[in-house]
Amino acid sequence: MAAKIPVTVITGFLGSGKTTLIRHLLQNNQGRRIAVLVNEFGELGIDGELLKSCQVCPEDEETSENQNNENNIYELTNGCLCCTVQEEFLPTMQQLLKRRDKIDCILIETSGLALPKPLIKAFRWQEIRNAATVNAVITVVDCAAVAAGTFASNPADIEVQRQADDSLEHETPLQELFEDQLACADLVILNKTDLVDDLSKIKVEELVKQELPRIVKIVESNHGKLDPSILLGFAAAVEDDLDSRPSHHDSEEEHDHDEEITSTHLIFDRSFDPEKLQNQLQNWYRNKKFIELKALFLYLIKQCV
Repeated sequence: MAAKIPVTVITGFLGSGKTTLIRHLLQNNQGRRIAVLVNEFGELGIDGELLKSCQVCPEDEETSENQNNENNIYELTNGCLCCTVQEEFLPTMQQLLKRRDKIDCILIETSGLALPKPLIKAFRWQEIRNAATVNAVITVVDCAAVAAGTFASNPADIEVQRQADDSLEHETPLQELFEDQLACADLVILNKTDLVDDLSKIKVEELVKQELPRIVKIVESNHGKLDPSILLGFAAAVEDDLDSRPSHHDSEEEHDHDEEITSTHLIFDRSFDPEKLQNQLQNWYRNKKFIELKALFLYLIKQCV
């Protein structure tokens, strides 16, 4: 069996420096063939263009409507990634996995609103788990914003981002998002340390350590210039270690996908109208209604004629 593709997930608020970090990594890829998934929307639209300008990844003969053929950049533009993980992230990952012989690793830049844990859970799914693994979650911290108590450099932009996302299923305060991002991290990068004095930097680092549920390395970044081996040198298999990464949303089931169930089927001795069923399922999907399997069975039985 071929080795699993290592995936690095990079989280952090809008303006924290995630894109700068990835751009530097692509420009210093040390021969690695890197694919990048960028969760853009709102004012994040510039991020994809910045990444494409690097032109470091090999040209590929096949492209899709959300892929740039010169840079292996995939843009996920339909809202907060953790809320669209099944309908948007999954098919994009399946595209990537078909090209696994041409990819050495994958970077995923989430939006500042994304909860990291639901995304990581997707790597337990049957469609992904045999071909890819999350090597690490990297959280980029805006040191100046945390020192100021705002957590993000421009909270107003975050709110605009939140209001623009119709798919967003979680109303999470910035502090809770910040805590969730840290709780899932394998590496924390303190960015913009040049904008604070030494005492403030120490206080931010202490605050970060308080939110880490286990020992995690903390490094400083100067405009994203970190050795690629620091960012890509993990083998954490994060999807198998979620119990040690608590979240404020652990009690919620709406993001869960049971990796033990890959398919099921029904056999009836009477016919039913497939068009009616299709219309109903599409209506459920459009309204993002989550239904129990039992309820679906009952609906199907009622449709039998």
